[in-house]
Amino acid sequence: MSKNVLIIEDDESISELLTIHLKDMDCQIESQKDGQAGYDSASKGGFDVIILDINLPNKDGLDICRDLRAHKINTPILMLTARSEEIDKILGLETGADDYLTKPFSVREFTARVKAIFRRVEMLKSRHENAEELISTGNIKIDQKKRKVLKAGERVDLTPKEYDLLNLLAKNPGRSYTRERLLSLIWGYEFRGYEHTVNSHINRLRAKIEDDLNQPTYILTTWGVGYRFNDEIN
Repeated sequence: MSKNVLIIEDDESISELLTIHLKDMDCQIESQKDGQAGYDSASKGGFDVIILDINLPNKDGLDICRDLRAHKINTPILMLTARSEEIDKILGLETGADDYLTKPFSVREFTARVKAIFRRVEMLKSRHENAEELISTGNIKIDQKKRKVLKAGERVDLTPKEYDLLNLLAKNPGRSYTRERLLSLIWGYEFRGYEHTVNSHINRLRAKIEDDLNQPTYILTTWGVGYRFNDEIN
């Protein structure tokens, strides 16, 4: 089935090159050179993936990504940038990007990353279709069909990655996951050296679902290993 892809990239030569190869993958393409125009297109939805440059006129890629996630636009995002510093990669991942590719990159690597995103989306869709509808533990309820989380009856606003982390841990209570394993399962492949991204997501998730951050009830630390979901909640 044809995929719809939005490219937000102000370098026309790169945008045209990506368009050629995405069309070879049977994708339908919309391109935007301006950050604000790109955000407006992305916010309407209907895309299977967004290819997003960071350095854009009028609205940069990090702001686009952050604002899309804040407005519950969960379309997968592959960030492109000439920046190679670690802090920029961390910011990209923590604002909600699904993957990160530094220029210059090979066309083969680009197409492999896009195909990997498509596979992950299809895998998650299959899991959701086959999943039990509701996980209930303590005063937390997770509706897997709607990707909705309630705490004491009130909706908890989670980013896509925060939801995926909570859902994975809650479905496997008592099982400890290393940070490396969580990176692989949630971000889709090994982000070696980015374990602190998992830590920051866990911290933000705890801030939203725990009553006492100093004594968490749900997401526990397995010292020397990683994290687990409490399997002794009444």
